[in-house]
Amino acid sequence: MWGMIGTWRMALEGIIEGAKILEKKGNAGDAIEIAIRQVEDFPYNKSVGYGSLPNEEMEVEMDAAYMDGDTLDIGAVAAIKDFANPVAIARRLSREKVNSMLVAEGAEKFAHKEGFERKNMLTDRAKLHYQKRVKELVGQTQTPLQEMKPYSGHDTVGMLCLDIKGKMTAATSTSGLFMKKKGRVGDSPLSGSGFYADSQKGAASATGLGEDLMRGCISYEVVRLMGQGLHPQQACEMAVNCLDKELKKRRGEAGDISLVAMNPQGEWGAATNIEGFPFVVVTEEQKPTVYLLTRKEDGHCTYEEASEKWMKDYMQRRMAPINGV
Repeated sequence: MWGMIGTWRMALEGIIEGAKILEKKGNAGDAIEIAIRQVEDFPYNKSVGYGSLPNEEMEVEMDAAYMDGDTLDIGAVAAIKDFANPVAIARRLSREKVNSMLVAEGAEKFAHKEGFERKNMLTDRAKLHYQKRVKELVGQTQTPLQEMKPYSGHDTVGMLCLDIKGKMTAATSTSGLFMKKKGRVGDSPLSGSGFYADSQKGAASATGLGEDLMRGCISYEVVRLMGQGLHPQQACEMAVNCLDKELKKRRGEAGDISLVAMNPQGEWGAATNIEGFPFVVVTEEQKPTVYLLTRKEDGHCTYEEASEKWMKDYMQRRMAPINGV
């Protein structure tokens, strides 16, 4: 059995490409890198790779990670600028015995030395988004840039992969919060928070408000629960509900928390504390499918396949002209 699962609708085209590798009995590492790169290269994905929305200084700083579930090797980059595919750099770092997580200038020096493609990741379209947002804030003295809410509708792309040999991998890529402070890093490149993979237990990836996801080491928690025998759906729901409840108890509120998971048998699950979280699944027995997840009052989650209208509206929103600048 092979399969892949990814966060958000933007994962679809990448998962389609990754599935082609898995169908030919390819490696889970190759499949997940190709899939994430596909997302990074599409200029209308506003929070991943080329075309990402910038930080408050109008710079695109990116985070990415890769984990091999057979060896538990991990590679990650954070706050890296001007390189086309951060996930590929993260995967290369996973082969390093030490120095496997690099940030900012150090990550950029490594990437340059290793021959990765340099690229200006700030597009004209992203600049327009930035200028529009600044214009909206004029006169709003109570809303400084650093207190802006996360950009609504997009977030980290996180994927999990299982190949025919039972190897599992996890990978993430993101530019983080729109207009974040320079140097801000969320959960995405942090092992156990944004991702975790163990071929003997399963793999999980989180998306949402990184500061809250880091408070629960939630991806590792899901994998731990699967290792104890829980189905991925049960593990995701338990982890989301527990962290959501604990944050509200201790802090009075909880940010967005969404999870996807897969076990070594190819079974999968997803959970969220928001409305309408989209995720994408493909398995040996199932074509690539976008689902919309809904959370009930009791904390259980249900999902349904996205309609053709929803899919069409999604692309229209992504590629719509930017007005009001």
